[in-house]
Formats: sequence, structure tokens, C-alpha cells
Amino acid sequence: MKRLITAVVLTALCVSVAPAWAQDTAPVLTVVAIPISGDIEPSTAVFVKRRAEAAMADGAGALVFTIDTFGGRVDSALRIASFIGSLKNVRTVAYVGGGQEGMGVSWSAGALIALACSEIYMAPGTSIGAAAPVTASADGQMEAAGEKTVSAVRAQMAALAEKNGHPVGIALAMVDADVELVELDMDGRTLAVTADEALALQAGNPDGVSVIRTIDAAGKLLSLTAGDAERYGLSSGTIDGLDALALALGFPGGMAVLEPSLSDSVVTFLTSQAVQAILILIGLVALFVEINSPGFGVPGTIAIIAFIMLFGSNMLVGTVGSLELVLFILGLALLAVEIFLLPGFGVAGVGGLVLIGAALVLSMQDFILPQSDWQWDVFARNAATVGAGLLLAILGIGLLIAFGPKLRLFDRLTLKTAITATATGRPALDMDHDDDGDQGLPDMPVPGARGTALTVLRPVGRAEFGGTVFVVETEGIFVDAGETVEVAALRNGQVVVRPVQAS
Repeated sequence: MKRLITAVVLTALCVSVAPAWAQDTAPVLTVVAIPISGDIEPSTAVFVKRRAEAAMADGAGALVFTIDTFGGRVDSALRIASFIGSLKNVRTVAYVGGGQEGMGVSWSAGALIALACSEIYMAPGTSIGAAAPVTASADGQMEAAGEKTVSAVRAQMAALAEKNGHPVGIALAMVDADVELVELDMDGRTLAVTADEALALQAGNPDGVSVIRTIDAAGKLLSLTAGDAERYGLSSGTIDGLDALALALGFPGGMAVLEPSLSDSVVTFLTSQAVQAILILIGLVALFVEINSPGFGVPGTIAIIAFIMLFGSNMLVGTVGSLELVLFILGLALLAVEIFLLPGFGVAGVGGLVLIGAALVLSMQDFILPQSDWQWDVFARNAATVGAGLLLAILGIGLLIAFGPKLRLFDRLTLKTAITATATGRPALDMDHDDDGDQGLPDMPVPGARGTALTVLRPVGRAEFGGTVFVVETEGIFVDAGETVEVAALRNGQVVVRPVQAS
């Protein structure tokens, strides 16, 4: 009986404690903010992906992408939008915020990223839109991209809006200036639709649908303020500040902001166009100095570090694979063949430079051959960066060749010792060094001049002519020291003598 009562009591305690224990051990979902600001670059896509995955691994229930940008590279924006669209089991929220240091805009690539999120909120005084892709012209001016690119981005924007329940007409008008957007009242609801869609709705329900006004006329890109975005259903609300947004999303504990770390800042710095061109310059100049130096030293180390930084930073942003590395190594091999095995500068040298240039360009982009206008724009930008680095390197190498011998830093690379004799100890060809203005060495003895052998000539030795000692050689005759000799001939700077008694 006692055992039965004890079992019943223990069971009751376990039942009463279990809910509390389960509540204490259940994961507490949090909301995390990931800032997307400044120009949208490949490093931005890497930062967003890395931070989002880390936040989800820590149990985040919602990801808020705080957007404050005028735009950037279309390929990077598409990568970010595709990644956000692929996220499962987590709320994705775009927040167009300003703040004291912000611009308060989500234009171009920023609008594309915002539409990839399931919810959009905006701060007062902010705007969103103007998402038409542009390209850089030959004179550096920005101009509208071709129809092929506009069509691709328009379709992507519409697909994202349709997937996440955003007004498709607004997405189209943000990309395509030919789209006319109107405001209409349909059964008491205010909608923003294209003019063509409004006609179709009116035809199907003439009494319940009426056009109120034109929001965006044809020929203009659509941009919406925070109030208009909320009015037309693009924004879920106008909220001032991240803390207020956390409350609106159901997270009273506030919001954690994942700012870029030092490593993120370093990658962003190394992948900028100016730094990439400088790394190419340093790497190629250091490589040239190393090739012209004995052994392996500091210049070679600098070249290796420069190219590791160049390819390593691009590898972190996902644009370097085996193809780029193979092309670069083959290019270096062809240059080595040209320098060490083949005279002059021909096919091998040109081919090496072409392969190195191609490897550097491909390392800055995630495609091989451009297929659209925006890809051509990216390719042109990367080619300009690599071209600038190569031209600066060629200029730097030319300056080293011209002024290197005069700099003490390059003393090891320059032969400054005068050659005054041959390997056999004989005088060099132009050893005319007297005081008549031609380098200060004594005159060579003329044929017929007589002197005295100072050493045994077997057949080479030393002889004195007019008080000056020369290295001489007989024509196979041995001459004892102290005998008189006569200059028989001068052959290639070599003094040929014969004994006087033999003449």
C-alpha cells in the first residue's frame, strides 16, 4: 500500500514539473538584424549569407535585413535575393531604415533585395524603388541597360513579388519605365496595378472597380515613400527604429544587430577595384625583380603574398575556382619559358600575359562569358581594373630598368664591376687605359716592341714592356725568365711574344 501511494505521488510530481521543465529548456527564438548598406558588391553577398547562416544556427526566429543603399552590382543583388528566397523556417523581413548616418533609401539593387523578403517595413521619411538596371557607357556615364537585361530583372522582380505576396504591378513599375501604374478602388480596397491590369479588372467588374489616379506615368521609374508603400500594400507598416520593429514582429526582447566584423571589412577592402589593381601592380613588379635576382628572396615573397591576397579575397566571395588558378599558373609558365629559354619576346610571352590577364579578370566575376548587358558591364569593369594593374606594372618595370642601376636598393641586381681581363688572366679587348682620355689604363705594347720575361713562359706568363707588366703568351715555345722577348702580334687583346734570339 505504501509503495502504491509513493508511486502515485511521484507520478503527480513529475506531471506537474514536466511543463515547467519543458518551458525552461525550449529554445527562445530571437530576431537578428543584418545591415545591407553602401554599394552592393560581391563581398556584401558573402557577408549576408555568412551572417544569416550563423544567426539561424543560433536559433533566430526572424532575420531583419536593414537596407540603406542606392544600389550596386546586379549580379551581387541577385545572389543575395536568391539566398534570402531560399531560406526556410525563418521569417525574412526587409526594413528600409535611415538613422543619423543613413540615407534612408532602398533603390535599385536594394529594392530587389527587399522584394525577396516575405515582409517589408519602412522608417518614416524613407523611400524604395528606381530598380531599373543601368550600365556604364564608354565615356563613364550611366545609361539604361538594354531590353534583354531589363526583361530579365523585371521578370525576377515580378517573381519575387508574386512569391512573397507583394503587389506585382509595383515591382514592374520600379524596373520598367514603360509600365504605367494607377491607383484604383475595388470594392472599397485601394490597389496599385498596371494600367493594363486596371482595364482588365474594370471589364470584369465595371461597377466595383474605378480608377482614382495615375501613380506613375509611362516614361518614369516608380519610387514610393514609406507612406505610399504602406498605402498600396507593399510595406506592412511604417515603424521608427529597430526596437519598435522588434515589438511589432512579436519579439519584446529587442533586436541584435550583426555588424560587419574586421574580417568582413578586410575582404571588402581587398576586393575593391583600386586595391585589386594595386595588388596586380605589386605582384608583377615584384615577380620581375625576383626573376632578375639571384636565388629566391624578398621580391619573390612579396609577389606570392600579393597574388595570394588577390586570389584569396576573390575566393572568399565565391568568384575563384580551379579554372582561374590553372590559367594563372600556365601564364606564369609561358612567361618563364620566354624569359629563360627563348630569345626576345614572342608568342610565349604574349600568350603568358594574355592567360594571366584572363585569370585575373575571371577571378573577379562568377561567370566566364558575358550573356547579358549587366554581365558585359561587370566584365568591362573587371577588365579595366586588370588593364590598369598591368599597365602600371609595365610602367613600373620600365622605371626599374631605367633608374634601377642608380638606386642603392637595387645594387644586388646590377653588375658594376669592370671586366679588366679574360678568364685566363689575359687583358680584355679594350684595355687601353693611358692618360690620353680613354679610361686611364696603360697602352698595349705594339708589335715589334721588346721586353723582358719576368716569369717562365709555359707558354703563358708575365713580361715587362717599358716598365709595364703584361700577361703574355708564346706560340708554343717555352721561354726562361730573364730572356728578351719581342711582341709578335696582338690577337683579340692577347699579347703574343717570341724570344729575340729565335728571330
